[in-house]
Amino acid sequence: MKKLLLTSVACLALLCTSCSISQQATNNTNLTQTEVVLAKKNYKIVGQVSGESNQNYWFGIGGLSKKSLRESAMSDMYKNANLKGSQAIINVNVSYKNKFILIYTGAKAIATGTVIEFTE
Repeated sequence: MKKLLLTSVACLALLCTSCSISQQATNNTNLTQTEVVLAKKNYKIVGQVSGESNQNYWFGIGGLSKKSLRESAMSDMYKNANLKGSQAIINVNVSYKNKFILIYTGAKAIATGTVIEFTE
């Protein structure tokens, strides 16, 4: 009886564990392209901004494409930035995190950028 209980607890503990993967997007796939010449110091850094998007998959079914996950995170980042006047977001990066638990997979994209404001 004691062996059965110990085996059951060990199996339950094994089933409740999860795995996780994180990766950084290294290619520039942003659709928002602005050409700015920063030859002189005519700007100041206002701060950092971020946004995220989540998708859930059960048995590998559900959610949308990786592109839509990235675009939703970037949209949330722009919404959180509350840009005013001559402000812009530069150095946009997107990182991905995936979590696996048996039949469930959770995907998250996190977009981060630097908000600058032009002074001249």
